[in-house]
Amino acid sequence: MLTSQWGTADRTAALDSIKFYQKSISPRKGFDCPHRILYGSQSGSAYVKHLLTNRSFLSAIKFSIQRFQACSRASQILKSQKTSLASAAS
Repeated sequence: MLTSQWGTADRTAALDSIKFYQKSISPRKGFDCPHRILYGSQSGSAYVKHLLTNRSFLSAIKFSIQRFQACSRASQILKSQKTSLASAAS
């Protein structure tokens, strides 16, 4: 669970920032989380929010970095699939 390294005020600020992003920025950015699209899982922001709520700070950081790397790979896969479909249609 949470450790003393991750204070309540810090955690609240981080979670409030994610909630703001999810409500105000994400809907307007024009694309969806590639990891969620490809694998049918949580969006990156929902996943990080879950980590910050349920893990220690260092663990949340570690798994967030891994998730963002996986999201980048998912984006590349989706782009490749889109290119393949476009080539096949030609």
